[in-house]
Order: sequence, then C-alpha cells, then structure tokens
Amino acid sequence: MLWATYAHLNKNKMKFQVTFKDPDALYDALNDAIDKDDFGGLTDDEFSAVKEKRVDSIKSLCCDKWFEWGEYLTVEIDTEAETCVVVPNK
Repeated sequence: MLWATYAHLNKNKMKFQVTFKDPDALYDALNDAIDKDDFGGLTDDEFSAVKEKRVDSIKSLCCDKWFEWGEYLTVEIDTEAETCVVVPNK
C-alpha cells in the first residue's frame, strides 16, 4: 500500500513523497538476516529468546529512524535531481 503525500510541480520537474506501508517487511527482513547468523550451541528456546532481543535491539537502534511503527517508510523523489531519498521518521 502506498500514498503520494504531496507534489510540487515546476514544468517537467517534480518533487514528491511516497509512503509505503507493509507491516511485515521490516520484521521479516530482520528475522531473515538474524537467521543467517551463527549462534552455535544454543537450544531452540535460547535461540528464540536471543533472536527476539536482537530484532528489538536492531529495530530501535537503527530502523526507528526511518520506519514509523515498524511499517511505514517514506521516500522523497526529486525528478530534477534524479534522486530518491528515505525521509527520516518524525
């Protein structure tokens, strides 16, 4: 699901923001990345506890800067500069 939040037009030049909503993408990506880590010697219960703690830790340390509630990500597209930049979460 996505929304275009505003547009500023100047002839063929445009700057606009798009917000993407996916409640599972960030959580799934973090879990997939952690599953690739080697936690040798842990039981399934220990691994599950470590994994949950690591997901929460990574999300709060770096992902909260860009994702609102862990599911909204806004990018700003500038056709003049030919850029697409992630907008920091407010």
